[in-house]
Amino acid sequence: MSNIYIQEPPTNGKVLLKTSVGDIDIELWSRECPKACRNFIQLCLEGYYDNNIFHRLVKGFIVQTGDPTGTGMGGESAFGQPFKDEFHSRLRFVRRGLVAMANSGVKDDNTSQFFFTLDSCPELQNKHTIFGKVTGNTIYNMIKLDESQVDQNERPLFPHKINSTEILLNPFPDIVPRMKEKKVEKVEEKSKSKATKNFSLLSFGEEAEEEEEEVMKTAQEFRGKSKSSHDLLKDDPKLSALPAVDTNELMTSDEDIEDKKDNQTEDSSEQKSERLDRIKAKLKKGVKEEKTEEILDKDEEEFFENEKRLKLEKQDSCPLLKVRDEFKALKRQMCAELKKKCEKVTKCKIYDNPAVQEFIEEAKKYKEASSNLPKKGCPKRESLCMQLLEKFKTRLLTTKERKTSESEEKEGNTSSDWLSHHLQCQKEETILAKDANLRNEEDWYDIYDPRNPINKRRREEGLEKNVKKPRVK
Repeated sequence: MSNIYIQEPPTNGKVLLKTSVGDIDIELWSRECPKACRNFIQLCLEGYYDNNIFHRLVKGFIVQTGDPTGTGMGGESAFGQPFKDEFHSRLRFVRRGLVAMANSGVKDDNTSQFFFTLDSCPELQNKHTIFGKVTGNTIYNMIKLDESQVDQNERPLFPHKINSTEILLNPFPDIVPRMKEKKVEKVEEKSKSKATKNFSLLSFGEEAEEEEEEVMKTAQEFRGKSKSSHDLLKDDPKLSALPAVDTNELMTSDEDIEDKKDNQTEDSSEQKSERLDRIKAKLKKGVKEEKTEEILDKDEEEFFENEKRLKLEKQDSCPLLKVRDEFKALKRQMCAELKKKCEKVTKCKIYDNPAVQEFIEEAKKYKEASSNLPKKGCPKRESLCMQLLEKFKTRLLTTKERKTSESEEKEGNTSSDWLSHHLQCQKEETILAKDANLRNEEDWYDIYDPRNPINKRRREEGLEKNVKKPRVK
């Protein structure tokens, strides 16, 4: 167990959680996981975790908290949006007492929820960011969280909670707690009753009352209408009520001018509309008429002539259109010349390879045959296809019934018909593998080591047998 603690990097930062089970000291790895630690300290400074319950408990696995709603679906980070995961090679889920960020199973989805590990959790590696550990004897208070009863949804029946948080060592001195949004009370609407004026206090009160009454009368008369000085002061003798210009004269003059314009444009517009209607009707029917003098009407001829004139005028005015047309004409000439050259080369080419010549000849035959075939969708094409299939069927049946002679089999079938060929495999003699367990004296060899004392003794015994002993008389 000591090897595990040696492998972990040193901590920098400390937070105290005051829970219903007891105090829990958490040391932070602020260098390895700066975002997660900054988020945790920011929320602790603001009192975000106060009165948060431990809403999830998996026995012998984890205890989760950090959701102010207590449902497990809420919580926001100090950055205003989820932040990225921070994995470190020396931080691993190999023991209990580790503090890590909770997420929804999606990558880079860390907010405010975190959990304590109650045992080694290798399946959580590189899925959740470890940013702290429980230290000292407070780990026993954390283990007490595992003793509470749980329902089927891994929710404690009598959940413990975090009463408050205290930062003992802040590794980020630049963090400033955000001010809580104060609830602004709604201001009551002012009463619509207006204050009454007391004119008796003024020395000229009677005159003021008369002026105000006149103003109120005019306001009521012209309410919702645009007001002018002539309307307000129509009773003034200095101003004349008669208009400077008679409106009837203006109307008559304007109407005469418009009528003249309409009479001039009616003839031309009617003629154009009739022409366009005729052309549109023919286009809708889809009739492709030849543009000759006999078929086209006079109206249509005039219409197309006008279009040609407009195009020519545009080309004369715009030099870019001229260049474009010249470019298209040159392109067509180049394509035509290239086609002619290719045809000449193919005619003049001499293929040394006989296989290529055969291929070209067969390709020509197929092209000629395909040109004579009827088009798709034609009833003749279907009947022709059925005839070809019947011919092929009869050809197959005749080749099966036909029997080749013995001389043809020996010499080999040299005919060009591919249906008459047969696939034949040469008979090969089967070679049996030798069994290593069976000893054949002819193929058996013994290897003797001359340095071995047993072989040395056998060799000496053989020499003694071969030596002839002298006969004793």
